[in-house]
Amino acid sequence: MAEFDRIRWRCRRGLLELDLVLERFLEQRFDSLDAGERRLFDELLDEPDNELLDMALGRAEPAPRYRAVMEMLRAG
Repeated sequence: MAEFDRIRWRCRRGLLELDLVLERFLEQRFDSLDAGERRLFDELLDEPDNELLDMALGRAEPAPRYRAVMEMLRAG
């Protein structure tokens, strides 16, 4: 549970739209991620808010290593 709480805290961002996308993802998909996918999602959270929102909304493409996780995020 400590990992989930840490990730949830990292999902609190400066953009309401991004907060909503990330919160939905956590509620619906996070439990089904394997350890590698969780690590990649955690790394994605290092991206600046605007860039992460653009990727989540499909306005920008993520780096190839993040594509699978980003597709899950987009499907939300």
